[in-house]
Amino acid sequence: MLNIKDIFSVTLILFSVIDILGSIPVIIALRKREGHIHSLRATIISGVLMILFLYLGQSILKLFNLDVGSFAVAGAIIMFILALEMILGITFFQEDHGSKGTGSIVPLAFPLIAGAGTLTTILSIRVVYETPNILIGILLNLVFVFIVLKSTDWLERKLGSSGFSILRRVFGIILLAIAVKIFKENIFVS
Repeated sequence: MLNIKDIFSVTLILFSVIDILGSIPVIIALRKREGHIHSLRATIISGVLMILFLYLGQSILKLFNLDVGSFAVAGAIIMFILALEMILGITFFQEDHGSKGTGSIVPLAFPLIAGAGTLTTILSIRVVYETPNILIGILLNLVFVFIVLKSTDWLERKLGSSGFSILRRVFGIILLAIAVKIFKENIFVS
């Protein structure tokens, strides 16, 4: 049942879709705005979302009479807004002063880590790989996500403010392109 090759394949597929390294500028910007990112909370919530979608994804979407394409488009719109924030240096997601620290959940846990792309990919790879192999691939990715989230202070110090500004805009354009791609691939799916 467990297959090392399949686990490795699933891990790499999810690693490329989650793209936690590409999200570093967003994470740093969120940490600056929120004051602190709850790394463990964001990792656990992301993991719960991914594992729920592994086992119940199709059922959850059917419960709300949604298709995977609609779910992906909704996530793409949020990613699009985040990308505009990164590129233009403006803020669309206004702080709710009564709920400081929610940035660890939205937009960090969802849609950046366990976003529409990740959850849709999990639904797709269930057809090819066995569930235990996918579960291990998810857990391996979550360990890496946690390490990156815990390292953002160090990464920001190494980058400096000008390096961070450049990196934020470059990855903002990449995130914008990913959002447009997800939107384009799913807008006419019925």
